[in-house]
Amino acid sequence: MTIKYQIDFGLKILFVGINPSPGSYRKGIPFSNNKMFWYLLHDAGLLPESRELLKNDAYLKKLYTNDFKKKYRFGLIGIIDRPTRRASELKKIEAKPGKKRLMALIKKYKPLVVCFIGKITYSLFIGLPIVTLGWQPSISSSRIYVMHSPNHGLAKIRIKELKEINNMTNLEG
Repeated sequence: MTIKYQIDFGLKILFVGINPSPGSYRKGIPFSNNKMFWYLLHDAGLLPESRELLKNDAYLKKLYTNDFKKKYRFGLIGIIDRPTRRASELKKIEAKPGKKRLMALIKKYKPLVVCFIGKITYSLFIGLPIVTLGWQPSISSSRIYVMHSPNHGLAKIRIKELKEINNMTNLEG
């Protein structure tokens, strides 16, 4: 199975990951092995579904496939499609086609905010070795945000970041 990325016109937030884990790739659900990304979306108030529901892979797949884009106006895409256990297994050259694809998609679909999940993801996208967290220069009419990786460090930091992003989309969209 592969992950069907969610992107369309009218998105509030387009989340950008680096690549899927092998388990997420098999299930066809991003961030499904360690569901912290989904829990953070819930804890920040972006998804009203309970953590209990989000633990269920069948429910999560339905939510991702049917509601993520249409109901909540969120999208998700990866820069590299090849699954790996760690980002360190990826080669920079593998990001080149994904960078071009992502830039074209941002310019075409114009999401209000593009949220890069982790500094490594944004670093691969812009081709710079050192990047900062938070708001970045816009691309076309889309605001760009780099958040902490969901799996490392304090959840309250990520929740605060997601609330900040969501507040921006509520002001603009």
